[in-house]
Formats: sequence, C-alpha cells, structure tokens
Amino acid sequence: MKLASLKRGGPDGTLIVVSRDLRRAVEATTVAPTLRTALDDWARAQPALQALYDALNSDAAPAAFAFDPHACTAPLPRTHQFIDASAFLNHGRIMTQAYHPEKKSDASVPILIQRQADDFAGPHDDYPFPDEADNCDFEGEVGVVLGDVPMGTSAADALSQVRLLVLFNDVSMRKHLFRELGMGFGFILAKPATAFAPVAVTPDELGDAWQSGRVHLDLHVHRNGEPFGHPNGREMSFGFHELLAYAAYNRNLRAGMILGSGTFSNADYHATGSACLAEQRAIEAIEKGESSTPWLRFGERLRFEMFGRDGQSVFGAIDHRFVRAGAGA
Repeated sequence: MKLASLKRGGPDGTLIVVSRDLRRAVEATTVAPTLRTALDDWARAQPALQALYDALNSDAAPAAFAFDPHACTAPLPRTHQFIDASAFLNHGRIMTQAYHPEKKSDASVPILIQRQADDFAGPHDDYPFPDEADNCDFEGEVGVVLGDVPMGTSAADALSQVRLLVLFNDVSMRKHLFRELGMGFGFILAKPATAFAPVAVTPDELGDAWQSGRVHLDLHVHRNGEPFGHPNGREMSFGFHELLAYAAYNRNLRAGMILGSGTFSNADYHATGSACLAEQRAIEAIEKGESSTPWLRFGERLRFEMFGRDGQSVFGAIDHRFVRAGAGA
C-alpha cells in the first residue's frame, strides 16, 4: 500500500492513497483525514485503506485523479518524535579515519539521536538555508514509521510494529555539526528540517527487498542531474528491529514515530559512490590528502529515488532546489 499527504486540509495535510505505479490517487478522508489519524487507529484504518488501494490498482476507485507529487507535503508533515540512527558503520569508519583516527567507539551499540519532528519538508519544496558558509550537505536515508512499540519489546518482535517505510534527505550543516558534536549533547543548527519523498509504503510493497530489517535496494542520488552515488541498504550494520529494541529498552515508542537508518554507505564506495558529501570529502582526504568536492551552493538541485526489483519507483522522488533563505523561497 502507498500513502501520501496533500498540501491542504491543515498542518497535517490530507491523506490520499496512491497507486502502485504512482500514476493515480484517491482521497482517503472517508477512512481517516490524515496519515497521523490513520496511524493512531491502524487496526481499523488499515483494512479500509487497503481496500481503496486494491480498487485504485484495479481502476475501480471512484473519484480517482492523476497523482501529482508536487502537490504533496511529506507523508507525515510533522510528528511527535523523530529519532535518527547512524546504522551504517562503514560511514562512521570512513569519517573517523579521515578526521578522528584516535577516536574509539563501541561497534556493538547503535548510535541514535533525537531530531526535529515538527516541520518536515515536502519532496519538491525549495529548501532554504541562510549561508553557504554553513557547509550544507545532504544524507540519503530510509526510515520506518511505527505503531505503538511497548517498552522492552525484543528485536524478534519489533518489526511487527513497522507500519510504513519512507525515504528522506537528512540535510546537514557541517560547519555546525562538528562544533555541536564537540559540545557533547545534541544537534540544533547542524540538523535543520528533513525533506521526505512523497509516498510512504507498507513493508510488503518492497517484496523480498525487505529482509532482516533492512531495505536491500540502491538509493540513487543525483546532484545537478549528475549521478553522485547509489549505495545499497543491505549493508546497514544494525537492522531496524535491533535499533527499535535498543530505543524501546526503557520507554514506550508511540504510533507515528519515525526512526531513520542513517546515511547509506557501502564498503565498495568506489563502485557505489556515497549518499552524502561529507563521506565523499572524507574519502578524498584519506586518498589524496585533501577534499575537493564542494559543499552545496544556492541554486543546486538534488534528487533521491529508490527503485524496486521491477524497476518501479518505490517512494517517488525527492527533487528539490537549495535556495537562499528569505530570497523568495
């Protein structure tokens, strides 16, 4: 099942069901006005949404219309909690080798951090930021949207509470990131709003590409129309089930929470490329002694997309332009 939210009806948008081929859609307000409402009552909403989805894919849904991702906000325009992980240890190894070779970490413990959840960007929204000197970067990731996960849930049981998967660009301001890391608490200026692909999908939409709590698909990243990288999610060092069990050790995780994977990163990065500028720059520093790939500048365009085994776009694309804040964005 594929779900999205239109940019109307209030701050949480209007829930729609989208066809598997991303060509058609139908409003789902007879089931739930918003995706957040549906997640809060999933046992009731899911069968009705599935029926709409089946009808849409069979060209039998009344009042269906052409799907326009430009009319969409993030699937969840806001939520109560967003936790992001750094679950690709290969990325951490590259960054450590380039910048902090003396640093020691425990590879058995996942890294997670609380993130901003009250203002997500849509897939085709211009992305404003104040200053190119902030060293603007991108990070291609996937995330899971949860049902209720009770405190103490085991890794073996955690995936049963994954309702949806999403694709996002975790925008980073590297000038502030290293400073805030050094302060030893959390990110504020380093991690502004996250931008999401238009469609959230149920795990069954991925078929056998959803295995062991990981998305075994390439994440294609383009910068200004040129391929930048296509790392695969299968090398995620901690599966989502393990991340969820860790996060739920001493707390309940409530329906609607988003948990991110961290930047996609593969060991064979010369073949796959990267999903963020910082990793590419770190590789250059290791191999050439200095970084040459520039940070993002105003006017640049990024595209993120993931394709299923059948070649069909899974989440639709994030395709957005980075602009100066306050300049008519």
